[in-house]
Amino acid sequence: MELIHQDDLPFVGSSFEFVGARAGGLGASMFVVVAKTGSGPVLHRHRYDEFVYVIEGRSHWTVEGLELDAGPGDILVVRAGEKHKFVALTPLRQIDVHLNPTFEQEDVE
Repeated sequence: MELIHQDDLPFVGSSFEFVGARAGGLGASMFVVVAKTGSGPVLHRHRYDEFVYVIEGRSHWTVEGLELDAGPGDILVVRAGEKHKFVALTPLRQIDVHLNPTFEQEDVE
């Protein structure tokens, strides 16, 4: 077992980054997102599945052209290859789990 506190993770952009490959070769990674209103990534995709759990706040998502809003308690499933992005509509806290030992992102906008 290993215990890692959020404050021990690198903070990049608007997220704490947990990279599974650096934690004994774990097969998943995650962002602990702490985003300000108006922030979010550009349209992008991954070669692996990702899921997101919204803890606090609201966000507007675009996934393969479908638009929807998400809020506390919502889980979003983004399949490998799907183009997606979000923008924080309010201060936002969410966990983005990437089913890959590292983050690999292809920006498409």
